[in-house]
Amino acid sequence: MKKTAIIPLRKGSKGIPGKNKKKMLGRPLFSWVLGEAIFSELDEVYVFTDDQEIIDYIKREYSWSPKVKTLLRNDENASDTSSTENAMLEFAALIQNDFDILCLLQATSPMTNAQDINAALNEILINKKDSALTVVNTHRFIWNSDGTPSNYDVFKRPRRQDFEGLLIENGAVYATTKAAFLKSKNRISDSIGLVKMPEESLVEIDSLSDWEIVEKLLADRQKRNKVHQRIDYLVLDVDGVFTDGCVYYDKEGELAKKFDMRDGMGLEILRQNQVEVVVMTSENSELVAQRMKKLQIKETFLGVKDKFSLLTHFLSERNSSFGAVAYIGDDVNDLANICSVGWSFTPSDATDIVKANADYVLTYASGEGAIRETCEILLKYNKRYERI
Repeated sequence: MKKTAIIPLRKGSKGIPGKNKKKMLGRPLFSWVLGEAIFSELDEVYVFTDDQEIIDYIKREYSWSPKVKTLLRNDENASDTSSTENAMLEFAALIQNDFDILCLLQATSPMTNAQDINAALNEILINKKDSALTVVNTHRFIWNSDGTPSNYDVFKRPRRQDFEGLLIENGAVYATTKAAFLKSKNRISDSIGLVKMPEESLVEIDSLSDWEIVEKLLADRQKRNKVHQRIDYLVLDVDGVFTDGCVYYDKEGELAKKFDMRDGMGLEILRQNQVEVVVMTSENSELVAQRMKKLQIKETFLGVKDKFSLLTHFLSERNSSFGAVAYIGDDVNDLANICSVGWSFTPSDATDIVKANADYVLTYASGEGAIRETCEILLKYNKRYERI
């Protein structure tokens, strides 16, 4: 069965202007669910939007994944008054209903992971439901507007462990068969399966305070999932890590960057001890390309904006995991990786938000020995995994 997902995005957002493109933990908001969709059991994932800037971004950033596609959304179905169902119907018509299961994913639910998506699909594929949605089991006591309790007896207040609570729709994932969707013209209908997600996924992003709460929850989740093992890969940013973050320009463009030779020696020693060195930078710099070639770093990725998705892809191709990675970054676009890898490092002069989230704040500054210091720490750390 062909499993197709749609991630509908609009330019406009009244609560938080530019919400879908605003960076959460260093990544555009929509990137969180898109990345998880790529590594789920979906066959294809469409970003359906009226924002050409997002379409151009996706074509640049996700060319490595044949699953990811884009479609331009009609302005009429991207207004404040248009419904998600109308967007879904427009989308289905544009692809000539070429799907067996249609999965609706919401960009405003960054806590969604690939397992949640797969569980919704399995409600249809395995449990033979016509549709499915994600819910949260909340143990809160609900009241009616007339002052009466909705879900418990005030004279027999249950203990939390004895209270079944309520299942509340969290708006993250919906899935439906083609037959059910075309018949009902609704995201869910007929027999409906439920997939439970953690209570933290219930927070809706309608204001900047909501944004801050969800970003903190997301960072905490990534850190909780850290696994410590032997480090097989050291992944590095460039500006603010290899260099002091300064770039020298003349009228022809980028002129020079300063690199520390001792960092290069540290990386060479690290490679001699079976740790692969990988570079990921958002800049597309010929100077950087030349320096990495000189350092014999074959895995050099230039012009990368979504470092988290690319690193996930890189590790998947090598049948490895984030636990095998050490990462050095200095700014917000490194945050997702900083919070997720086995060990994260940041130079002493990094931005405050990165220092607050990194596992280890280095003694040395960027371009002044921070990489060499990291290499020496990793060499000592990996010794505990050597066979006696």
